Amino acid sequence: MEFRMIAKTFMGLEDVLATELIELGANNVEKGRRMVSFTGDKEMMYRANFQLHTAIRILKPIYTFTATSAEEVYDEVQKIDWSQYIGEGKTFSVDSVVYSDDFRNSRFVTYKVKDAIVDQFREKTGNRPNISVANPDLRINVHISEGEATVSLDSSGESLHRRGYRQESVEAPLNEVLAAGMILMTGWKGECDLIDPMCGSGTIAIEAALIARNISPGVFRKEFAFEKWADFDADLFDEIYNDDSKEREFEHQIYGYDIDMKAVNTAALNVRAAGLAKYISIEQADFNDFQGHKGKAVMVTNPPYGERISTPNLLAFYKTIGDKLKKYFKDNEAWILSYRQECFEQIRLKPSLKVPLYNGSLECEFRKYCLFDGSFKDFRAEGGIVKTEEEKRQMAEKHRFRKNREFKKRIGEEEENSEQDIRSFKFLSLERRREEERRETEHKRFAREDKSERSSKRFDREDRGGKKQYSKREGKGDSRSFGKNARREGKYKKNFRDNDED
Repeated sequence: MEFRMIAKTFMGLEDVLATELIELGANNVEKGRRMVSFTGDKEMMYRANFQLHTAIRILKPIYTFTATSAEEVYDEVQKIDWSQYIGEGKTFSVDSVVYSDDFRNSRFVTYKVKDAIVDQFREKTGNRPNISVANPDLRINVHISEGEATVSLDSSGESLHRRGYRQESVEAPLNEVLAAGMILMTGWKGECDLIDPMCGSGTIAIEAALIARNISPGVFRKEFAFEKWADFDADLFDEIYNDDSKEREFEHQIYGYDIDMKAVNTAALNVRAAGLAKYISIEQADFNDFQGHKGKAVMVTNPPYGERISTPNLLAFYKTIGDKLKKYFKDNEAWILSYRQECFEQIRLKPSLKVPLYNGSLECEFRKYCLFDGSFKDFRAEGGIVKTEEEKRQMAEKHRFRKNREFKKRIGEEEENSEQDIRSFKFLSLERRREEERRETEHKRFAREDKSERSSKRFDREDRGGKKQYSKREGKGDSRSFGKNARREGKYKKNFRDNDED
């Protein structure tokens, strides 16, 4: 029996996700804002979670209604027979997303939904189900937009971007779903080599290998939320999980480079955890030394753009990117994700396509550059194509970008009193860079020690005054290890690609 589902994604990836769903066999595919709706059966729901590269969550709507007050939400939610979904002794959680002036905040809606469910069980059975935020048996999603409310069951659980292969990370890692979406936008599916010269923790390289091999990204995950549902079909999911009949060979290579040795080691570790070392080469290299690539290749990269990660003299760095591409990457394509308008200007190459994408909260652009030898006029005369008909259509669309995008001030304007000319910076050698990093680390250590000493003296003074203040120490996140062997310990006996030499 078919039912309606909603696949959530990031802004800008709706087209790619819709294409994935159509190729997967979904029916009635319709694009929305940060989501794509579709219909399918239970097998389609399992496959959507397991096989889609650009979905972050698969929701199954079970009830829609209109409400302009918390009391109306409470009354409508009580109309659902929750005993169908929450068995005796089972736990649940509620997540609410609200876009409406009628409600104070989404947390208030969450409380009312929880109250409605708990009160229904208490009235019918005398008992109430427990609420578990960390690991519930049933995850409930409530979406309200200007009075229109939808209650859905979350079939994914933990966000689907958490593939399970990432063992370690670097500062500001690229989201796996965004990386996969970028690769799919290029049209690349393994027909040639792929290069990421600023690979960070290796996300683009790993997602590219999964796409090239047509490996389902869900193969590394420990569990999905639907596995705890009362109607879960373990045999059906086991069949889907172990079906590798559509995987394909990849006869080219993916290359990841980074100037930071820590990033190189992290990327290499993640590649090995994914069992993809046969297809991905990770090496330390400075893009300033880039001398091209033998044979056909596509470049997909996410260079620093002065937000969470920066580099000395950002604009000169982007000028180097343009110079290197023009000189050493002829007859190939380069796709670059960045944020600042002035950074793109420094590349000094005309893009054939600009795609608006969000990297976290930053409204970025993903630009395609077709590299060729000689002048544009000569290239066109020889039959070269810079923009396909589809790319022309996309570029002609109105309102593709917000009218007044809030790029930050130009870098030169941010530091008007700075004596450094940011366009005159020359790249440091690896040895000089390491020395600078060592000095910076040492400086931060001394600063922490000095701060600790001042803090100690402050507490001494406060103790004498009879007052004490304590600050909470933030945790360092979940330290669980999601590796390629995670499923081996469960009931699904997938033969993972453990050996790098396979």
